[in-house]
Amino acid sequence: MKFGICTSIANAAAVKAAGWDYVEENVQNLLQGTIPDSQWEGEHLSRQANAGDGAPILAACCLVPGNMKITGPDVDVEALRGYMGNVCARARKVGIQKLVFGSGAARNVPEGFDPARAKQQIIEFAFMSAEWAAKDGLLIVAEHLNRKECNILNTVAEAEEIVKAVGHPNFRNLVDCYHFWLEKESLADLKKRMPLIAHVHVSDLEGRRPPGETGTADFRPFFRVLKEGGYNGTISVESLGFDDIAGMGPRVLAFLKTQWSQA
Repeated sequence: MKFGICTSIANAAAVKAAGWDYVEENVQNLLQGTIPDSQWEGEHLSRQANAGDGAPILAACCLVPGNMKITGPDVDVEALRGYMGNVCARARKVGIQKLVFGSGAARNVPEGFDPARAKQQIIEFAFMSAEWAAKDGLLIVAEHLNRKECNILNTVAEAEEIVKAVGHPNFRNLVDCYHFWLEKESLADLKKRMPLIAHVHVSDLEGRRPPGETGTADFRPFFRVLKEGGYNGTISVESLGFDDIAGMGPRVLAFLKTQWSQA
């Protein structure tokens, strides 16, 4: 099991010093798929972080910028294709293994647009992206988002439908306990989805704070389903207010490890 933090590469040394295994960066910050290679500095920044004994960057979230639409009448397929080619090639260069496809603003279905057509557009984008990912040895994971953030793929089951429709080994599913709890999904349903789960996001439901910081969230039932499903992959904390990694990092990690061991 590897535990990581969704944060900037600038914090890679602090992440490692606090005992964590990896950083999950932001695609828009590090990989910058809309700019040419001559302007991209992500590989240099990654080498600097690793040379300074920083935690490796194993994952990256926020796959597609909000102004690059995946659904609706204004989709530019060729622009998306070129963008994903850049992102995947750069991800390989900096050692990233997983790319998280949340991108609520990019995939949000415009008002009045056919939801069935929007779903097909997402499937087409996901398959094209998986083909790029395969060339660079990456895995893309579909992130379900709660209805306040996006109006499509709001549950783990709905994301799994897309994964199955794509049918590509380099496109899998993700479970995020924050969205999972907000949508009041059941653990029994999650148990059915475990064979395709390849990445996990966690945070407290209260204020989306780091796990253990509010004293209210019990992750053990959620973790128990993961353990029973044989999950032994990456778990990233995607929270608000996780700024003091040196101070908060060790106790948040200790809390997660204890909850996992007790699950």
